Order: sequence, then structure tokens, then C-alpha cells
Amino acid sequence: MSRLRWLTAGESHGPRLTAIVEGIPSGLPLLAEDIDADLARRQRGYGRGGRMKIETDRVEIVGGVRDGETLGSPLALSVANRDHASWLDRMSAAPLPAPAEPLTRPRPGHADLAGGLKHDRHDLRDVLERASARETAARTAVGAVCRKLLSAVGIDVFAHVVALGAVEAPVPEATLGELRERARGSDLACADPRVEVAMREAILAAAHAGDTLGGVFEVVATGALPGLGSHVHWDRKLDGRLAQALMSIQAIKGVEIGAGFGGARAPGSLVHDAIHYDAEARRFVRPTNRAGGLEGGVSNGMPIVCRAAMKPIATLKKALESVDVRTKESYAAAFERSDVCAVAAASVVGEAMVCLALADAVLEKFGGDSMRELTRNVDGYRTQLEEY
Repeated sequence: MSRLRWLTAGESHGPRLTAIVEGIPSGLPLLAEDIDADLARRQRGYGRGGRMKIETDRVEIVGGVRDGETLGSPLALSVANRDHASWLDRMSAAPLPAPAEPLTRPRPGHADLAGGLKHDRHDLRDVLERASARETAARTAVGAVCRKLLSAVGIDVFAHVVALGAVEAPVPEATLGELRERARGSDLACADPRVEVAMREAILAAAHAGDTLGGVFEVVATGALPGLGSHVHWDRKLDGRLAQALMSIQAIKGVEIGAGFGGARAPGSLVHDAIHYDAEARRFVRPTNRAGGLEGGVSNGMPIVCRAAMKPIATLKKALESVDVRTKESYAAAFERSDVCAVAAASVVGEAMVCLALADAVLEKFGGDSMRELTRNVDGYRTQLEEY
């Protein structure tokens, strides 16, 4: 059973996004600035749209924290949509003073038509406002809380972009710490400055063509102890939970762990990781990490490595053909301002979702109603591993 429960609410141009988080132990130091740092990173990146110039996301902690520490009660987080003031004639919760112009031309690649059919809505704004990737600001806020929890038990999570459109960014020969710092210093979350130049050129070319670009980002978690997750039940396997978390991000169409799809094309001798024992460190180690830190649904002590593939953004200036849901006539799909490429931003959301999945797994294994109890349980388990 999940120890961590969370929900988000709110629409893209509504007054605010809200998140409720339950299961965070008491005594975790938490300030709004801890969350705002990740919210700012989510808004960065060459190729982002005009809204990023309007919104400067800041969180307001409205429940569950006192005097800079969590209380053990549910957290309530709020992120205001500054752009809401310009949308009062279309997005007021109260009856509108005048009928809003309905959006009836679904955009291919979006939830517009499928959601309209599901909920019997002919003004597709009722669907797209919630389906928008703007919702990920709330997820990023929740993920930042989980990042603080993971840090307290020695786990760090970072991401970097390994492909953008046709431009590949081979992982450079560097320590994971160096890889993290290079990615954090890049406007495109790319750890190779030379490849980043080519990525910028690809984004510019797509923008001039009225097109968009997708890509692939990699999320790495270091410091995870072996034993998170379970081999016993399908829904407790950590690789499955991580895959679901990443696939739930808007526009993500594929997830792989470790060698992933590449491993399916290689012989087993080049895919599986040998096991050694480090007597000085008193732990089992592997010279390679093709499994991505997970075996049998359980973390094995190596860095956890996941990759997610993001499709090109579906809102195109050179609009694809669509059909008006009321008249059934053919039209060019509706267009609202959009990013050309948001893979770097998606990598920050990917970090958040991995933090959420790992925090849940940590709480599942170690329990604890307070941070002191949780860290004591983790320390006891570390001793148990050394004595194995």
C-alpha cells in the first residue's frame, strides 16, 4: 500500500494550481524557497513559449508546515497562475457575464477530442485546460518536497537531456557529480556544451518552419539503498512504479530503464551485470550498471537510471487538419501560443516524478511518523546490509 498520497487540482488558466500531499513525516525542514528553485528550473530552456515571460512560479505553503518544519499532517501547496487575470472572461468559476467563444476544433495529438467525447463537452476548453502541461508545475512542487525527504536519507536525483530531435548527446565520460553539475548549468539540461549548440540550432530551425521538437531525457538517482520496491507483487515492483510515474507526464511516449530497448538487441553476456564484493566498503558492487539499478523490481544499490522519450509538442503553427466537433466541417486545428521544444523542462518534471516514486518506496520500506524515526530506521538497515 502506498505510504505517500498526493493530488493536484486546477486548470491552466484558472486562478491557481493546488496540491495536497499526505504521508510526509514530521520534522522535515521545508521552506517555500526549496520548492521555488525547482519551479524556476521547470520554466527554463531555449525554445519555451511566451507564457514563461508572464508566469514566475512561486509556491505558497498553506498547510502542514509550521516554523519551517513539516507537522506530519497533509501538506497543502498553491501555485498562482498570474495569467488568470487576462482570462476572467473565459475561465471564471462563476457564471460568465457573456457567453465565451467555444473552442470546437480539436488539436491532433492533444486530449481535446478524446476528452470531449469522454465527458460530453463541445467546448473543448473544458478538457484542454486540465490536460495542459501547466499542471506539471504542481507536480514539480510535490516532487521538490520529496526531494528534501530523499536528501535526508542520502538520495539525490538529477536529469539531463540525451537527445533533442535528431541531435544525440552521448553521455560524456564524467562522474555522476560532474554530469549533474554540467546539466544544471545548461539552458537545455545538456551535459555537453558542443552538443548544446547543435540542439539550439535544431530548435531555431524548427521554429522558423512552424514546427516543434521532442527528445529524450535521462533521470539518475544516486544513493538509493538496495531493497526498495518488491519482487513479490506486480504493483510493488519499483521499475513498474517508476515507468508509470514517468509515462504519466504529458507528451511522454516511452520509458526505458538501464539498457532498455538497446538491451533487447544484444546477447545476455553484454546486458547483465556481474556481481563483485568490496570488502573495504562491505557491500556488493557491479562493474557495470546495464540494469539501471533495478533487478526483479527491487533496487540493487547501483544508481537508478531511467530514460523518457517526449514526443514533439502537438500545438503547431503550421496546423494539421482537424474537424469542428459541432459542424463536422474540416478546418485547420486551433492554435494557441506554444513552446517549440520543452524537453529540458520535461526533464525537471521527470526528476519530480522519480522523486515521488522513490519517496513512496522509502516510506514503504522504512516507515516512520517523524524524520528522526525514519532516519533511525534507515541507519539500522545500513548496519544490517554491512553485516550481511
